[in-house]
Amino acid sequence: MHTHQYTIFERMLAGETISFHDPAYPKIMEAVSRTMQLSARLNTATDIQQVRELLSDIIGTHIDTSTTVFVPFHTNFGRFIQLGKNVFINHDCTFLDLGGIIIEDEVMIAPKVSLITESHPLPPSERKALTLGKIHIKKNAWIGASATILPGVTIGENSVVAAGAVVSKDVPDNTVVAGVPAKVVKYFN
Repeated sequence: MHTHQYTIFERMLAGETISFHDPAYPKIMEAVSRTMQLSARLNTATDIQQVRELLSDIIGTHIDTSTTVFVPFHTNFGRFIQLGKNVFINHDCTFLDLGGIIIEDEVMIAPKVSLITESHPLPPSERKALTLGKIHIKKNAWIGASATILPGVTIGENSVVAAGAVVSKDVPDNTVVAGVPAKVVKYFN
């Protein structure tokens, strides 16, 4: 019988809590260092195609020519970002993607949006660890300026996250959420 030894990266995507003392934790830091080097080049790019090419290298997947990302763009890992077609990401966004980020087709993301898939356990004795939760932004959603999406959240199809909102719970399809914490303020068809 063959038993599969899960890599630290597979464990991260599965949502496992990862201790800073995990024997495989240095592999995360190696990947982060690579991303930091590539990000320095990315954030000095001078045209959209160059941004697409460099960001494709960071995330490890070709970015469709219909997708536009404005720099500066910040990510700590990159390999767990999935970008659909005709996505628009405006200036100065931060994607902390160790838990995984899926952005479907036709999504618009305004400036200074933060997608944060990482947190830490509350008890001080356990805090030197990562807790991870995937963020999924469904088709045709619009994320307003300076909004923050927290770990484990799904943004529903066609939904709008108002500027400055902090989203800690799933957002249903065809809704507008606003506030801190974000709450549904409008439904539409």
